[in-house]
Formats: sequence, C-alpha cells, structure tokens
Amino acid sequence: MKKTIAILGSTGSIGKNLIKIIEKNINEFKVELLSTDKNYKELYKQAVKLKVKHIIINNKNSYQTALKKKNNKKIKIYNSFNSFNKIFKKKVDYTMSSITGLDGLKPTLEIIKYSKTIAIANKESIICGWNLISAEIKKHKVNFIPVDSEHFSIWYAIKKNKIKIDNVILTASGGPFFKLPLSKFRDIKIYQALKHPNWSMGKKISIDSATMMNKVFEIIEAKKIFNIKYKDLSILIHPESYIHAIVKFSNGIIKLIAHDTDMKIPIHNTLYDDVSENIKTDKIDIKKLNNLNLSRVNEKKFPHVKILKNLPDKSSLFETILVSANDEYVKHFLDNKIKFTDIYKYFFKLVKKKEFNKYRSISPKSINDIIKLSNYVRMKINSKGI
Repeated sequence: MKKTIAILGSTGSIGKNLIKIIEKNINEFKVELLSTDKNYKELYKQAVKLKVKHIIINNKNSYQTALKKKNNKKIKIYNSFNSFNKIFKKKVDYTMSSITGLDGLKPTLEIIKYSKTIAIANKESIICGWNLISAEIKKHKVNFIPVDSEHFSIWYAIKKNKIKIDNVILTASGGPFFKLPLSKFRDIKIYQALKHPNWSMGKKISIDSATMMNKVFEIIEAKKIFNIKYKDLSILIHPESYIHAIVKFSNGIIKLIAHDTDMKIPIHNTLYDDVSENIKTDKIDIKKLNNLNLSRVNEKKFPHVKILKNLPDKSSLFETILVSANDEYVKHFLDNKIKFTDIYKYFFKLVKKKEFNKYRSISPKSINDIIKLSNYVRMKINSKGI
C-alpha cells in the first residue's frame, strides 16, 4: 500500500528536496496535497508530475492567476488552509511542514489532526508555539520528527533510548565571519554575509547564520522539543559542519551524530523512519573526523548568543518577541538601512525594554496571542523607522 504524503511549502528548498526523494521511488508514495504562497507555476508543475489532486495557493493574487491559467481538470486549487477538512478523508501517513516564518504556525497546527506523522522544518512555529503544537500532537496521537539537521541528529541519538540525558551540544559552522577580525565587523557587506561556507540557504537564514542567531533559535528549539534545560545545552563552533549534535548520557556514553552537509539526509530519514532504504552519500571523511576543530563561541563577535543566559525555562511569549524583532532587523540590513553590527545592537535595545519583560512569564494560550504580539513588535520597530 502506498504511503500518503502532504507537503506544506513544497516549492521551498525543503519541499523540493523531499519531492526529489519521493520521485526516486514514486511507486511507493501517493502525494495528496502540495502548497505554496506565491510560486503557483512551480507548484503546478509539481502537481502535474506527481499526479496530485489537491493544491493550496495561499496568496490571493497568485491563487486567482492560477485559476485563470489552470488547464488540468483533475487538480483542485484552494486558497485557504481551512480546506483541510475537504481534502483529507482520512489521516495521511506523513506530513512535511516546511512553510517559512510564523506564517507556518497556523497550517501546522491545523494539519496535525490529519496526520499520522508530522515532520516540522519550521523553526518559528516551534520556537513561538511549541506548547500549542505539542498539545495537538498528544491530543491526536501523532508521531513527531524534527527536520533541522541538529534536532534530527538529537532525535536520532536518543531514539528508543531510555537513559537520562546529561547534556547536549549543538555545533555551529561559525558562518562566513568565524575568522574575520572583530575590528572589521562594522564594515561587513550584504553579499559577504550571504556567503555561507558550507550550506546553500535563503537570504534570511544566511544572515541568521552569519550573526549566530540561527544557533540561538536552534538551542531554544532543542530545549522545547526535548525538554532539556538551558543549562544543559551549549554551542561549539565546528567549521566543517560534519558533526551536527553531541549527546552525553548519564551512563557515560557520548554519541556524536555526523553526516554530510546535505539536507536530503535528515529529510530522507524522516520519510523512511524505521525503514531500511538506502541513500547515496559520501564515504566517511576521516580527515574531518581527525580535525573536528571544536571551539567555544566568541561572544564579542557573536553577541546574540548572550540572550541564552537569560531566557525563561517555561514556554513564553518572550520567544515571539525574539523571533519578530530579529526578523525585522535582518530585513532592515538586507534593505541596506542598517549595518551588520546594528542588527544585534537594535535587537538587544528592544528586547530589554520594560514593556516586553512581562512576556517572559506569559505562555501563549492561542495562536492569536502569538500573531498579535508579533504584529505589535514589528509595528513598534517600523513605526520608528528602525
């Protein structure tokens, strides 16, 4: 029997990688749903190729344009994630949620009950709304697998393991500025910040990697997903990006999870969970294993990591403030309105404001709490022109 699949955000890099994996064994899968925001042309090509009957185009203008150009009567196009109840007559075996940003939270929450397994590659949803997501996962008895290479590695290391975890280390490449002298940080240009040494990524996440904010977010994700205290989580710089996570157990055993810098590896293994299906990868790189070059983070170069010393252990709306503020300041940098070093300066100035401190002890009770606060933070930043 074919494994049924739903992909939210199928035109993004995660979605495209998943589709490539599916195409290699197309007879094993039946894709029930694909979605995009604006890229209706790519979505339509995917739907025709995979014989998908249901697609969602979230952007209204793109949806209307797609309707006019539609020439395949077998494909039904929707303009809302509220259409899940019309699309799914029973649970799909596997859902990939890879819509970027906070826009991915609502559809992720809504599709959980229609899924047997959900793989989530949307860090903002986990950071801001994990208590809501985990509640839905438990309520509907859904299997959850994280997709980010670091969190997948932790999940893989502790899979079926009942031994207590002592501590977990996430590795960071150090981005394009690991070796750059601090004195030159103020003169960093946009094109330089976008040149990640190991990964090919979108502009926003490339900047987050350059500032190390991406690793801050991954620590927050790990804390939430695996219920590990911040004091037991840390970051080590590992320029080769070969080791993705290190887990130390209370019985003295230490697991290092390594794989090539290719997102197809964690994606493949979320799809083929507990099934032996080969994937073509490089041979073990002895040179990299002999030269791990692990080191502590230089907080003067990457001050964003300091925020981890003062985060609440319980899920709170404060995380929404962090995500929203960082989003806006990165946008300003990419629009050439502020300098690279201004990203963290303005970020810390905002998150330290008295009006935002109260959210450290307030947990989100609904998605509306998160969206309302996120919009307020963004409005606050943009109304001041910074």
